[in-house]
Amino acid sequence: MNDRASDYLVNEYAPDPAVQLDRVIGETYVRYAHRLANRGYVQSTLGGMVIRVAHADYPDGIAYAKPAGVSLEEMTLEDLVITDIPCGRILYGNAATSVGHQMNREILRLRADVNCVIHLHHDETIALLAAGCGEIRSFSLTLAYLMQKPLAYLPAHLNVEEDVAPIKTFIQDTNCIVMKRHGITVLGRNVSECYHRVNVYHAETKRQIMVELLCAAKGTRPEYLSKEEMEWMYARGDGVVYPRLIRRSGA
Repeated sequence: MNDRASDYLVNEYAPDPAVQLDRVIGETYVRYAHRLANRGYVQSTLGGMVIRVAHADYPDGIAYAKPAGVSLEEMTLEDLVITDIPCGRILYGNAATSVGHQMNREILRLRADVNCVIHLHHDETIALLAAGCGEIRSFSLTLAYLMQKPLAYLPAHLNVEEDVAPIKTFIQDTNCIVMKRHGITVLGRNVSECYHRVNVYHAETKRQIMVELLCAAKGTRPEYLSKEEMEWMYARGDGVVYPRLIRRSGA
C-alpha cells in the first residue's frame, strides 16, 4: 500500500477487498480467546488479544482483533475485525476496536519479531502490587526460560493504552509489561508462545502469593531467584523450551 498512515483515523471504516478473513486464523483466535477465559483470566469486555498475519499489501502485516464491547469469553468468528497496524483502520469487519488495540498495534509496529499480544486485567498482579509487593519475583526455573526477557514495570499513572508514545522507550527489552492497578501485556512470536507465557507468568504470581503467606506464617524469608540467575536463563530459553532436532549427515 502506498497510502500514508496520516491519511486515516483510528477505527476508520476502510474495507479492503484484498483483506478477507482467513478461517484457520479466525478459529485459532477464538480458540485461544476461550482458553484464556476458561482459565479465569477474563472478567469483562476489557482486555484483548491481537494476532499479526502477513499480507502482501501491508508491510507490517494485518491484525486480527476483537471489537470493543465484546469479551474474549464471548468471541465468535463473526465478531472478529481486521485492522492495519500503523493507523488502525478497519479493513474487515463492522465494529470499532477498543482503546487497548492501539497499544497492541504499537507493540507490533515496534517489534517485528512479535506476532501476538495478549492484554489482561490480571487479578493476582493487581492484588500483589496493591498489597505492597514492589515486583513479581521468581521462585521457579520456568518463568525466565519461557519469558526470555525481564519484566517491564509501569507505574499506575502511566496508561500506554491511551498514550502509546512511551512504549518505544522499553518495548525492545521485555516480553511482558506489568501495569500497576491495571494488569499485564504479554508478547509472543506466535499465539501459542504468547499464551504459554501468560500461563507461566500467572503460575509464578500464584507461587509468590503462596510463598509470601507461608513465610509470614513461619517467620522465614522467601528464597527468590537472583537477577544473575534470571539473566542466565533468559539467554538460554530457546535451547531449553524449543530444543532442535539433530540429524546426522547422510541419515
